[in-house]
Amino acid sequence: MAKSRGSSILSIIGSRLLLCVLCVQVAFVLAMAIFAGDLGFLDSTVAQGIVGSAAIGLILVAVGAVATGIRSQSRLRARARVMTDLMQTVLNATPDWLWAVDDRGTFTFSSRASTMLLGYDPSELVGHPISMVISPDELASARRAVADSLDGQGSGWTGVVVALRHRSGAPVWMEVSGRASTDLDGLDAGFSGSGRRLPAPTVRAYLNERITERIDKTVRDDLIVTAFQPIQELATGHMIGVEALARFPSDDGRSPDRWFKEAASVGMGGELEFAALEAALHNTAKLPEHLYVALNLSPETCLDPRLPGFLERSGLPVDRIVLELTERLAVAEYAPLLAALAPLRRRGLRIAVDDAGSGFASMRHILQLRPDIIKLDRSLIAGIDSNQGQRALGAAMVEFASQIGARIVAEGIETPAELAAVTELGMTSGQGYYLGRPTIHAADWAAWHEARVGDSGAH
Repeated sequence: MAKSRGSSILSIIGSRLLLCVLCVQVAFVLAMAIFAGDLGFLDSTVAQGIVGSAAIGLILVAVGAVATGIRSQSRLRARARVMTDLMQTVLNATPDWLWAVDDRGTFTFSSRASTMLLGYDPSELVGHPISMVISPDELASARRAVADSLDGQGSGWTGVVVALRHRSGAPVWMEVSGRASTDLDGLDAGFSGSGRRLPAPTVRAYLNERITERIDKTVRDDLIVTAFQPIQELATGHMIGVEALARFPSDDGRSPDRWFKEAASVGMGGELEFAALEAALHNTAKLPEHLYVALNLSPETCLDPRLPGFLERSGLPVDRIVLELTERLAVAEYAPLLAALAPLRRRGLRIAVDDAGSGFASMRHILQLRPDIIKLDRSLIAGIDSNQGQRALGAAMVEFASQIGARIVAEGIETPAELAAVTELGMTSGQGYYLGRPTIHAADWAAWHEARVGDSGAH
């Protein structure tokens, strides 16, 4: 629009100047003709008077044209200033963020709304890449969404939901619309558009939908991979069991624990746990038969009536199964949980309480469930060789386990000194990176038939 107004102004000024120049040229030619005596049909004095008058008239016309052009230019400039001020007022007043980027993804324009929405003044964005306000993964996701929602001409989109990044690092969810732009030669010149912040209820609904779709696809397409981590008897170094750990397809670094928490938040926690359980049980046939298999389940999933039949159909003997109760969900009532597990425990299934020593909840689990195995959390094991307080607590846990008939598994052993310390304290079993890392490779599992600390290849 500004370019069109500028062209109109230049056109008017140009026509006025051209008229002025023509008038001056005609007056000059007439005057020269008189002085040269070329107008012989009139008296020289009369001719000079007539032509002089004509020349003066033409000059006056030219001067008038110039004055009119100047007045028109002033009016157009005043109108342009009004329009510019109005546009600036609109840009400053609208809560929507107006933006433009070139074909390299560099900001060429940002409205004042970026200050409030993203914490960046427009001057801090212009000339900088869009990676300032959006992560590569989210940008890739946004580009896919844009490609899916392009209009008939393939140049515009509306209503694409994008997670931008505030200066503080917090996510800012926006609904973005825009169009592709071209230069004067019709070549791609980037994109321009607007974004508006989504209200919190809309964001929650959208995130729940995304989580549900992602988990549903993961379960439906059997995309969960199982990694087994060895558990060793500390006194002999022989492997006695493995812990099954779920691994999920993720390009954003989302941890397995976060997958399970998000699934629980949308009511799909049981479905995801059963899918991970099925993947683990499917692979137990490839493990040496003398190893027990520890499976992580939440108390809520242990209450699911499908669990006994699920374990029965797996073909894995119940006495090789250890259910590790996680703390992803709190236990409101222990009586129903104990009643649900009792028939399986009578058949040889063992119960382990995970992350003992990391908080009061785990100790409450131990007191209420009387587990067969107590797994001490890495926070208690890390540096236990040099921390007298941790050693005292570890010794107390060993004595407590002995009193209730449970075995101790020290989790997160990562150094020879930590291994020596927990062995000296009388802890019976251990796992950790020093003893063996989790692996998804069946060839590694097959090598565990006679694996020991010294020859397991874990370190």
